[in-house]
Amino acid sequence: MTSTIKVDNIQDQDGNNIINENSNTITIGASGDTVTLASGASQTGFGRTGTVDWQTGSIKTATFTGANGEGYFVNTSGGAVTANLPASPTAGDIMAVSDYAKNATTANITIGRNGSNIQGAASDLVLSRNGVAMTLVFVDATKGWIVTDTGAEADKAPDPEFITATGGTETTSGDFKIHTFTGPGTFTVSCAGNSLGSETVDYLVVAGGGGGGTSANPTSSHGGSGGGAGGYRFSNGTASGCYTAAPSPLAPLGASALPVSAQGYPIAVGGGGAGRNNPGPEASGVSGGNATFSTITSTGGGGGGTRIPGGGSAGGNGGSGGGENTCGGAGTGNTPPVSPPQGNPGGTASSNGGGGGGGIGSAGGNANADGGTGGSGASSCITASSVARGGGGGGGTRSCNTAGPASSGGGAGSNSPSGGGAGTSNTGGGAGGGAFFPTGSDGGTGGSGIVVIRYKFQ
Repeated sequence: MTSTIKVDNIQDQDGNNIINENSNTITIGASGDTVTLASGASQTGFGRTGTVDWQTGSIKTATFTGANGEGYFVNTSGGAVTANLPASPTAGDIMAVSDYAKNATTANITIGRNGSNIQGAASDLVLSRNGVAMTLVFVDATKGWIVTDTGAEADKAPDPEFITATGGTETTSGDFKIHTFTGPGTFTVSCAGNSLGSETVDYLVVAGGGGGGTSANPTSSHGGSGGGAGGYRFSNGTASGCYTAAPSPLAPLGASALPVSAQGYPIAVGGGGAGRNNPGPEASGVSGGNATFSTITSTGGGGGGTRIPGGGSAGGNGGSGGGENTCGGAGTGNTPPVSPPQGNPGGTASSNGGGGGGGIGSAGGNANADGGTGGSGASSCITASSVARGGGGGGGTRSCNTAGPASSGGGAGSNSPSGGGAGTSNTGGGAGGGAFFPTGSDGGTGGSGIVVIRYKFQ
């Protein structure tokens, strides 16, 4: 016996109809309410959520037919694989596949239509991107299976990667790592980084300074000329915290930071050139040695001119030029030419004084009775503290005149038997010229160079 209970309108406590006899509808909850179904209750017509249960315990390596509601990892390392969609699907059925070995470009994954359309076409679907994953939902007989989600590992945003390298003396300053080379070595990059982390390095490459000239003529009253500073090349600092280079006219002239790749970069650090002894060869001081890193070569500074019978020798050409001694001309800077320029020419000689050697900041000073001033250098904070480098050597003169002062790592000129001053090590400073006192004194030795590399490492 079946009992029938006739129900007209039933309202909730707010007066809303739950069951309405006129419209034959049942309303559960007002707009915006949360409704919880009892355990075991079912619902239809609300649509699929689009999720699958991934079958992690069964990696597919050969042709198979999938089931509704499941996702499959497909390994094509052994060859192409066909993943057939379920046969006779109903609306809302779902299946997904993922390239397990990231090998789908070499060996494809084919989605077999198994009698149904895919995206409205009666043809299989071929997946050919490494790391691809795809979800398909069956909608109706017309369109069949429609792709609702697809992508590959390469589509995700990359993570930041930073340059990793070794070589030289390694220090840190905040998020930046610094490699300082005071002698030959190798800057070895094991990770080249990316644009989200770091992928370029700032650098300072300074060559060895030139040796000072002397007065090789026993009857001369002229002092030797100062050696030119080693070539001074640097980047603008934007890759590693915007360190500064001074004097200020130089700062905009810094080159762009260098990209690096995973390899070893040989480093050369030039020594300072020897000064001329008195009595000795009637020639200019010895040029400094070159310094190199990657595509950057800084040229050693030119030696200072030396007095010879009946005249004088020219200052040597180089990163910065050596000063002149009486005649023959001053050495030219930025030789060979690069942009931005790596140095300046030496100063000219006159009367008793030798010309000053050129520096990165300015040309060497011209002499009169006094020795010429060494050309100015530059200060860089690439090592996390400001250090002046790249100054020219001062010109020498006789004892009753003033010897030329040096600048930024260069050696001072001489007016005494002690000879010209040496350039400071690892600054590329030019050496000071020797004096006529009364038969001459030796030119100094140029300062050795340096290579510094700096980049963001974290």
